[in-house]
Amino acid sequence: MKNSSQRSPCTALCVTLTALFLSACPLQAMSQDTGASWDELKAAYFPDKKLEPAPFIHLTAPTRAASGDQVPFAFSIDHPMTAQHYIKTVTVLVDANPVPVSAVFRFSPDHGKAEIATRIRFDTDSPVHVVAEASDGKVYVNSVLVKASGGCGGPVPNDDAAAVAAAGKMKMALDGPFRAGDINKARLLIRHPMYTGLQRDLVTHGFRPAFFISKIDVAFNGKPVMTADTSIGISENPSIGFSFFAATPGALQVVLHDNKGASFRQSIDVGG
Repeated sequence: MKNSSQRSPCTALCVTLTALFLSACPLQAMSQDTGASWDELKAAYFPDKKLEPAPFIHLTAPTRAASGDQVPFAFSIDHPMTAQHYIKTVTVLVDANPVPVSAVFRFSPDHGKAEIATRIRFDTDSPVHVVAEASDGKVYVNSVLVKASGGCGGPVPNDDAAAVAAAGKMKMALDGPFRAGDINKARLLIRHPMYTGLQRDLVTHGFRPAFFISKIDVAFNGKPVMTADTSIGISENPSIGFSFFAATPGALQVVLHDNKGASFRQSIDVGG
């Protein structure tokens, strides 16, 4: 992929990827080939919304990354998470990527805090905008500039058959001891190649088809705490750190879905 106003062989693939992501997320997607500015992206994704600058959306990312393949990125939002007033969605957009939306995270008050730590891809140097919508309808935004490139295209050296066979395997664990009646942190590690559709196979020299985790559902004792619609902007072998409130010990459950219709499940008992 190239950050250019000229159309390239990747353009048709970008259109295909847009359609694939729209099946998981209702937001309109735009290609960087359109030369879209943040104002244009904002109008496309959040029409008729007033986005208020929010320094209480704390963003953690490197100023410059060695590669755009695996760039650590986290947000943490200082906002109430009560039944009456909570952050319900957080959208992470890498402006210059061909599919700008890396993920849309949906929270409930049982999440405890709207915060996520993960790894994302960058096609080229780009601002990252994080847009949070609260249950009262207010919409907030903060951004950070990251210098990184090459994360969406290029050759794929690994064995495709082995990567596909391992796709969906998971490990999940608490980050520290279980705390009843408090916010707990957990990390989910997923084996998945997260092919962008813009990467070339070293054997055939053609583009490998897009193959990515499109949805993540997390529940505690059967009650949803977080859902994520994810796209090609999430790095290979996704790592998702999240929080959840637990009044008592119980089961932490995750269900994954990919863009090819497969689903995968994992559950661990915590606090017992």
